[in-house]
Amino acid sequence: MKVLLIGSGGREDALAHALARSPRLTELFAAPGNPGVARVAECVVLDTADHAAVVAFCRLMGIDFVVVGPEVPLVAGIVDDLAAAGIKAFGPTKLAARLEGSKGFTKDICAKYDIPTAAYGRFGDLASARAYLAKVGAPIVVKADGLAAGKGVTVAMTMEEAEAALADCFAGAFGAAGAEVVIEEFLEGEEASFFALCDGATALAFASAQDHKRVGDGDTGPNTGGMGAYSPAPIMTPEMSERVMAEIIRPTVAAMNAEGCPFTGVFFAGLMIGPKGPQLIEYNTRFGDPETQVMLERLESDLLDLLVATAEGTLAEKTVTLSPDAALTVVMAAKGYPGAVEKGTEIRDLAKAEALPGVFVHHAGTKADGDRILANGGRVLNVTARGATVAEAQARAYAAVDAIDWPQGFCRRDIGWRAVARETAK
Repeated sequence: MKVLLIGSGGREDALAHALARSPRLTELFAAPGNPGVARVAECVVLDTADHAAVVAFCRLMGIDFVVVGPEVPLVAGIVDDLAAAGIKAFGPTKLAARLEGSKGFTKDICAKYDIPTAAYGRFGDLASARAYLAKVGAPIVVKADGLAAGKGVTVAMTMEEAEAALADCFAGAFGAAGAEVVIEEFLEGEEASFFALCDGATALAFASAQDHKRVGDGDTGPNTGGMGAYSPAPIMTPEMSERVMAEIIRPTVAAMNAEGCPFTGVFFAGLMIGPKGPQLIEYNTRFGDPETQVMLERLESDLLDLLVATAEGTLAEKTVTLSPDAALTVVMAAKGYPGAVEKGTEIRDLAKAEALPGVFVHHAGTKADGDRILANGGRVLNVTARGATVAEAQARAYAAVDAIDWPQGFCRRDIGWRAVARETAK
């Protein structure tokens, strides 16, 4: 089977290496990919925002299946355009991808179909948003409605923070994504990420993870796209996972069918596990980054087989098998992230890091310059390790981080702290 993978980040590096392990794969292309992806795929220059160009490439190369990594092409309807051309793809249609493309849409679905989530309001202007804020008070959560690369959410502990977040959104800090705002109740509890494949009828639990959004140790500083993650999430016991499937995932499958936009692809449910049980914070409609890097380190099933079954409607025949090991990834970012960063600095000793037991270094924001690897973004590397426990995976990951020579990079030094504390307490 010839496969085209769309995307260029650490998630796509992980997807590429997992796809490459499938006996069903004959050839793997990536657009645009990165130096890590290039180890197992042929990277091609292709404007993935030009859906006609993607279709033309697929026809030219005889592509059998397209795996869409990032959210932007999904929300733009690339799966619809591929389907219209008779090309199979993994991911939701444009209408179904609204679960990620519009936080307000998801909240309305939850309200209509009794899916547990935080109380909320939707606003298209600053005055009405401020009036609602004055009524509900802080702490409160302010979200840009549309896609904002993981940075459009403010957990405001004070009214001043909430007012500033509203002002930013309506002043254009997130472009069109902030033209509408969702204000929602602050939930108490522990966050977890839960993933389930769905073929429009059958939902199949995939894996759980917990990530670290804040840029600084101790969960301080601004939100980012994610500074590290580990899998499994200890709070997602088999019993809690089944509650999430029964109370959140399966009702969403039914709701999307009832709304005339069946969902196929992967549900990435951001959850709060608290006194009321599991509540949905938000949906993403693609694999997470950096959660994918740790989940796929544990996956023993054939990823390509699962993704094809998702697209073909045969998930009921499949199972997901995961290693009992833990996996943990540390994001190495360029100094200044999530603000402005310097590009083009050289990264050395990656092979030295990968020679350590249980370690794999995923490329995210990198580019090749001959034999040199250069930083080319904010989040640059995902240093991933497996271990019998989270503590062991953590120790291996940080040993690998310390083996990499990149003075212009930084990372959090406490990824996995909550899970390690749990293990220590046992």
